[in-house]
Amino acid sequence: MTAKIVVVGSFNTDLTAYAERMPRPGETLSGKKFVTGPGGKGSNQAVAAARLGAEVTFIGRVGNDVFAEIAYNIWRAEGINTDYVIRDADHSTGVAPIWVDDKGENSIIVILGANLNMQKSDVDAAAKLIAEADVLITQLEINYDMVAYALQVARQHGVRTILNPAPAGKLPAEVIALADYITPNETELEELSNHVSSSVEEAARSLLSSPDQTVVVTRGADGAQWVRQQGSLLLPTFKVDVVDTTGAGDAFNGGLAVALAEGKSLDEAIRFANATAALCVTKPGTAPSMPQRADVEALLARSS
Repeated sequence: MTAKIVVVGSFNTDLTAYAERMPRPGETLSGKKFVTGPGGKGSNQAVAAARLGAEVTFIGRVGNDVFAEIAYNIWRAEGINTDYVIRDADHSTGVAPIWVDDKGENSIIVILGANLNMQKSDVDAAAKLIAEADVLITQLEINYDMVAYALQVARQHGVRTILNPAPAGKLPAEVIALADYITPNETELEELSNHVSSSVEEAARSLLSSPDQTVVVTRGADGAQWVRQQGSLLLPTFKVDVVDTTGAGDAFNGGLAVALAEGKSLDEAIRFANATAALCVTKPGTAPSMPQRADVEALLARSS
């Protein structure tokens, strides 16, 4: 069975400049290298899911500019359905100018542009396709009202939902309650739970409003921990040579969505997602570093 995944989320073009050091205010420096590439949490997760063999539809907005072409190029290459992507005439495609110095330190300014102009009509147009999906996943680089609306539409159709609360932000309890799975990292968990506890388990449990919900906390090199009203388990990740951790969370979420859609148990799904994220960090970049299904299966087989 081919997993059917709908991603409601963001696309941003990463504009990365490398220089010996950061410029001082008013200073012009000569840089060493400039790289343009596809990014945005929603798009990265869509690419991850597509490379893992899922049938993926992306719902979002881009501008009428050259940066939108970068989005369409990668979506076409990965076979992602873009029928419900809106070309916004009044807002630019999201961009993320990034400065990186020789020490590896970076400064980033994210301009979300068209991502923040998503409308209910964008989601409504895809309602039939959402109803046929196995999993809908959304993040916090779009208008928060549209995060809630996408989760509501999926719930109305009995579709499982994943809320990836990234980047960190505060959400009303009633919005969190709409998600079947909530997938923060530890920093995002602190923000969502208002620092109710230094214990990951207690903080995660404070987010739960029903026994049907699950929080899955990504814990970097330690793996990922699921927490329910009754029970919790930390599942270790895989030992790999780390090159670049950027995009690991997106890889994990894409992997989790596909595994759950395929009917894997929660423990199996997290193990699959851990393997996806582990392979992602062995390569530089975000979308380009998302692994292929065969590589994930090979890592799982070697580690069984």
